[in-house]
Amino acid sequence: MKVEIWSDVMCPFCYIGKKRFEKAVASLGVEEEIEIVYRSFLLDPELQTDPTTNVTQHLATKKGIPLEEALKMNQYVTGMAAEEGLKYDLEKAVVANSRNAHRLLHFAKSKNLQAEFKEALLKAYFEQGKNIDDLNTLKQLGTQVGLDDKGVEEVYLSSAFTEEVIEDIQRAQQIGVQGVPFFVLNEQFALSGAQPTDTFKQALQKVR
Repeated sequence: MKVEIWSDVMCPFCYIGKKRFEKAVASLGVEEEIEIVYRSFLLDPELQTDPTTNVTQHLATKKGIPLEEALKMNQYVTGMAAEEGLKYDLEKAVVANSRNAHRLLHFAKSKNLQAEFKEALLKAYFEQGKNIDDLNTLKQLGTQVGLDDKGVEEVYLSSAFTEEVIEDIQRAQQIGVQGVPFFVLNEQFALSGAQPTDTFKQALQKVR
């Protein structure tokens, strides 16, 4: 079964949805049956990377809400993440454009290391306060999962895999993706959002 997942590295619900989906797959014991492909989606294509601003401050400014309200929103999603075993630290999270990370996810896919690199990126952003638009950080994360650091650098400094990112975004528009995460199972069944694990299980069983 082929499962395509549209998501963004800076989307807190995408990491939660990823963990819930993985739990559903594991509970059914069908890991060997499923090919997961991560598709690119940019929540904020024009976002400027700014290591001096944290996610809470950015959220308050973007939505025009008080800092306290933004903090409560982030505390809520941090609690959701904790239920899935994730340790979000959004006060440390660096505001960063994810386009380069998405290009490198396609590079990782060409080396059969996309799943590993996706996990490394999400962990770096949400738990470790790393700048996922920084070349040295991306080289470090790539090396951790088995990517060649020179290859990572070459992709980062070029326009490689830009077309693949654009194609993913265009396809998302064509099939009506309004938000992420968005899961497409065997091109015939779709689920939107970080659904409960049981919902993912039911979808997997139905498609199987």
